[in-house]
Amino acid sequence: MFPTTIAGSLPKPAWLAETNKLWPSWRLAGEELAAAKLDATLLAVKEQEDAGIDIVSDGEQSRQHFVHGFLEFVGGIDFAHKVEIGIRNDRYKAMVPTVTGALTLNGRVHAAEARHARAHTAKKLKITLPGPMTIVDTIADRHYGDKVKMAFAIADLLNTEARALEADGVDVLQFDEPAFNVYMDDVKAWGIEALHRAIAGLSCTTAVHICYGYGIKANVDWKATLGGEWRQYEETFPALAASRIDQVSVECINAKVPIELLKLLDGKDVIVGAIDVASDTVETPEEVARVLADASAFVAPERIIAGTNCGMAPMRRDIALAKLAALGKGAALARGYMR
Repeated sequence: MFPTTIAGSLPKPAWLAETNKLWPSWRLAGEELAAAKLDATLLAVKEQEDAGIDIVSDGEQSRQHFVHGFLEFVGGIDFAHKVEIGIRNDRYKAMVPTVTGALTLNGRVHAAEARHARAHTAKKLKITLPGPMTIVDTIADRHYGDKVKMAFAIADLLNTEARALEADGVDVLQFDEPAFNVYMDDVKAWGIEALHRAIAGLSCTTAVHICYGYGIKANVDWKATLGGEWRQYEETFPALAASRIDQVSVECINAKVPIELLKLLDGKDVIVGAIDVASDTVETPEEVARVLADASAFVAPERIIAGTNCGMAPMRRDIALAKLAALGKGAALARGYMR
């Protein structure tokens, strides 16, 4: 009951990349960088194990950014001439590459880190991939002229990598779709079908992560405009409940999401965000346990997985590690409450 996991990313060590940044520059290059990424992956796995995390990830240590870490291996994209666009419905500006031709996958994307992590842990292993809708929202397009057509082309590439990751021994493949909390009509119209294309043929556990974003100023400011209750999930949860995705990862602690909305995910395993990535205050185990207990009123306890609200990439490492420990201890405490 209440196994633990993280949304995906952890802060990178200072010897690998700039710290406390969402888009950090690497400290190394070439073969040294490749080796350092694997060292950081192993460190991330061991830190999760030490904290009592049951389903560990690679910590996304090999990616500069959760979307562009995938796109760097995709042909048909011009990274040399980035343009500024508004993403997440113009919530903030970002310099992004441009799609200039038909999208193709230039070999494997996350093989090195997935295989390295798999070789060094007996725990269940989760690898994350950006979802099709979120990718479409994070790049410029000068080729397809149709975001749905481009999303399905991307979904095919994601599926190729996902099948290979499953063959590498990955137990859980999670697709990160923060855009699902922005374009709710599109989620129902084509977003979930694009996810279905991405998971086609997989037998491992599949998940989708939908949150209100990293703990960066643009997201914090946006949340302040959402009012006393955040009901975005209410629009998409019924469609997700009817989907072929196994798990849904959501933001809960310190969010203004009505906890009763979780009942709309009937039949799904729910990864309940019990760690706030937008605050440097470290949760107590009791606070984590309380969130899980509250969720248990609307989701069967055996279907609850304890997680984080979002990735922790931009956080201070010491704070992130303390939060990991709180997650592990809090889930253990919650198990005691339910006995």
